[in-house]
Amino acid sequence: MNILITGIHGFVGSNLVADLAKEHVLYGVDIVTPLKKGIVKTFLWDDIDKGKIPSVDVIIHLAGKAHDTKNTAQAQEYFDINTGLTQKIFDFFLASGARKFIFFSSVKAAADFVAGDVLTEEVIPAPIGPYGESKIAAEEYILSKKAQWREGKEVYILRPCMIHGPGNKGNLNLLYNVVKKGLPWPLGDFENRRTFTSIDNLCYVIHGLIGQDVLSGIYHMADDEALSTNELITLMCETLGKKPRIWKINRGFMTGCARLGSVLHLPLNLERLQKLTENYVVSNAKIKKALGISQMPVCAQEGIRKTLKSFSE
Repeated sequence: MNILITGIHGFVGSNLVADLAKEHVLYGVDIVTPLKKGIVKTFLWDDIDKGKIPSVDVIIHLAGKAHDTKNTAQAQEYFDINTGLTQKIFDFFLASGARKFIFFSSVKAAADFVAGDVLTEEVIPAPIGPYGESKIAAEEYILSKKAQWREGKEVYILRPCMIHGPGNKGNLNLLYNVVKKGLPWPLGDFENRRTFTSIDNLCYVIHGLIGQDVLSGIYHMADDEALSTNELITLMCETLGKKPRIWKINRGFMTGCARLGSVLHLPLNLERLQKLTENYVVSNAKIKKALGISQMPVCAQEGIRKTLKSFSE
C-alpha cells in the first residue's frame, strides 16, 4: 500500500516508519523535509494545497503539539497545530482516493482524570486544558464530516495513553532519575494504578487497522495490564541492579503533609500528591475486539523493561 504519514520525525512517527517501510511505500508530511530512511519523499504542509501529494491508500495523522508539562506554551498554539492541521489533512483525505484515515488523538481528549475504575470509549469527553481541548476539537471536526465519508472510507480515532519505548523516556524518566539516585519513594502506601502504551503494541495495532476490515470509530489504546507506581519502581530497580526503597508511610499522614505544603508553598502539595497517586486505567477491550485478538503481543512489564533498558544505552 501507499501510505502518507504526518509527523514522521517524532518518536512515534520514526517507529512507525521503520515498522511499516518493510511492507509499504511511505510518504511523509512534516515541517522539515530531510531525507529519512523508509520514506520515498517528504512534503511540506503547503504542498497539500499545491496538489503535490501523490495518490495514497492510507493516511496516518501523527503531527501535533505534545502536552507541555512546564506550561510554557500558549493555548492558541495547541489549537493551531492539533486542531488546525487535523482539519487540513482530513479535508485532503475526504477529497482524495485514500480509503483509511488514522488520527492520533489522546486519552486526555476524553478525561484528565478517571472517574470510576476504568476509562472506556463511552465516557462523555471532559478535557481540562488546551492540549486535551484541542484534541477533542479535532475529533469533533472529523465526526462533524461523517456525512461526507464516502462508501469505502474508514476513519479511526485513536486515543493512546502514555506512549513509551526505546528513544522516548517521557514521564518515566522523572521517576527513573529519583530511583537512580537511590532516593526513597515515600508514597508506597498509595496503590495507584496506571496504564501505558508500548510502542510495539501501538505498531501492532496500526498494522491491524491498515490490513484488516475494521469498523470506523473511536478506540482507546493501552497495554493490557495496569501497573502501580510501586511496581514501576521495582522494575526500575531491577534494571539498575538496586534494591527498591519504597516507604509505606501512612497515607493520612502524607495527605496532612501535602495539605501543609499547599499552605506553605512546599514541593509536596495536595495538587501534586493527587497527580502522583491518582489512578488512570484505560480499557483496550474495544480495539482488541475490533482486531479479533484476546491480548496485546507485548505485556506491560515487558514493554516497560525494554524502555528502561534503553535509558542506560
